[in-house]
Amino acid sequence: MDKRKLIAQIRMELEKDLESLTAAAKASIEAATSEEAKPENQYDTRSLEASYLARGQAKRISEIKELLVILTHVNIKDFGPDDKIAGTALIEVEHSGKNSFLLMMTHGGGVNVTFDGKRIQIVTPSSPLGEALLDLREGDVAVVEQGDQVREYEILSVQ
Repeated sequence: MDKRKLIAQIRMELEKDLESLTAAAKASIEAATSEEAKPENQYDTRSLEASYLARGQAKRISEIKELLVILTHVNIKDFGPDDKIAGTALIEVEHSGKNSFLLMMTHGGGVNVTFDGKRIQIVTPSSPLGEALLDLREGDVAVVEQGDQVREYEILSVQ
């Protein structure tokens, strides 16, 4: 799988998301500050709710912009079966009989993209799964413990 093309596709999809989110944030700001948003009584919270929404959207816009900068300047490494998992590793894992593809990045955890017919999710070292995968190799098993649940992910390949 060509990771450079994968990252280019992730960037393209994030740029589309950024465009639509920016338009939605603008609409939220207008809703929060419009004449119609003025409270009719002490229990009318439309303006306040719209401002909370606008603040959340602004935060998400900032996160997407930061991720776009990182993806623009990332040094993409090629990995082999004996290499330890680190940033930009594309990892195929098997969990509960299903195969998944993960891209290890410093930011952007949870972002999903379909590439070459496969769903690929970004994981970060700050997530339980990302932390468990770090420094492992093809053939190893990543163990994620969450409360009384234990999940095992067999590492099928690292690129």
